[in-house]
Amino acid sequence: MDSVAVTEIGQFDAGLQELFCDYVPQVFRRADFRRWRAWGEWNDAYRAFALLEAGRVVANASVMRMRLLLEGREVTAYQLGAVGCLPSHRGRGLARVVMNAALDGCGEAPVLLFANPKVRQFYPRFGFQPQMQTLFSASYEAVPEGPPAPTLSLEEVAVRAGLTMLSSEGLPSTERFGARGYGAVASWPVANGFARPLRQLGTDAWTFAGVEGETLYLDDVFAREPFDLRAWIPRLIDRPIRSIRFGFTPERYWPCAVEAGEDMEADLFVRNLRLSPEAHRFPIMAHT
Repeated sequence: MDSVAVTEIGQFDAGLQELFCDYVPQVFRRADFRRWRAWGEWNDAYRAFALLEAGRVVANASVMRMRLLLEGREVTAYQLGAVGCLPSHRGRGLARVVMNAALDGCGEAPVLLFANPKVRQFYPRFGFQPQMQTLFSASYEAVPEGPPAPTLSLEEVAVRAGLTMLSSEGLPSTERFGARGYGAVASWPVANGFARPLRQLGTDAWTFAGVEGETLYLDDVFAREPFDLRAWIPRLIDRPIRSIRFGFTPERYWPCAVEAGEDMEADLFVRNLRLSPEAHRFPIMAHT
């Protein structure tokens, strides 16, 4: 089966991208790449390794090149996503073929992926090891005060460019286990309607944030320079809150945050990658 030809789909392969976009919702019911692609976010960092039969993609494993941060040190790495096979073609080893092709494309670089808990047994066959991710929270009481922080729309080209710039050139939300330059990754859940609103904190600081119950969820922070996040909390909420949950390791913005259990929503697997023994959470807006 490994002799089957795998097709690499890149930034400028418009026709093949259409076939890829047809494939995705057949395997991942709530996912779609069309809007993200229409925004021009499929760049040279994203490659899909696909098996084609009868003019359609039947199996795929994609890789996103990442500027990974490990204890403040930047390394080139890859994150896998959209790994799967059409239900009608399962049981033929096709997922193994595209996985091997994708990993060959990564070489000896570190690789990570976030997987559905239902497939925990699949990825260790390719040299991946599971890694725990920690939830972080803080008790913090606040009430709305001042004008609400403006909401930004990634439908606007200038906003997408701003997110790309802040992600690439600004401060990462965490350096313990984080990334830089992942604006095109962060825009994907927005394009699919999965993300919390993007709010503007001053001129060059943005956050994906939203309130649920009495908790403010801060999923990620993109900023050019250090700033006082606490001062903006009253302008991010529309009702009183008693706690904050962070979608990243908040050592920069909230060093007194506490560990609040294990993140059970997605399983992290790593290959050729040694992580800090300290508790950490890879920013959820950097998940592919």
